Amino acid sequence: MLYIILAILCGSITIISMIVNSHLAKRIGVFQGTLINYIVGIFSTILLMILVRNSINISLVSYNSIPVWAFLGGLLGVIVVASTNIVIPKISTIYTTLLIFMGQLFTGILIDYFRVGFVSKGKIIGGILILLGIIYNSNVDKKEMVI
Repeated sequence: MLYIILAILCGSITIISMIVNSHLAKRIGVFQGTLINYIVGIFSTILLMILVRNSINISLVSYNSIPVWAFLGGLLGVIVVASTNIVIPKISTIYTTLLIFMGQLFTGILIDYFRVGFVSKGKIIGGILILLGIIYNSNVDKKEMVI
């Protein structure tokens, strides 16, 4: 139950973060906003590590066993933040959130398929239903704007 609450909290914070970052990016620029996001993030992480009494020990010996591709999370994070800084002002927050969710859902399905070799029909059907719901709701919104 705790993990479910934590996941919901993370989802909420993600949306709030996207909105805050996009407002910053509108004022100072997409990449400048992304840079500020990561600078504040690194200082927050260092402070958190100090508070939980975790050592800030970057020993090359312990990192040698990690494959290089595993360090690309930061690069992918920059792409995500910069992209949402561009998209959020152009598309409503709900559509941005749903479209990002769709990307996550179908990427998760592909990763499951390649890692496990199996994907349940329920996940695919659920993803398609969400996609159809987004398309339907978008059409309803367009008709309401015309009236």
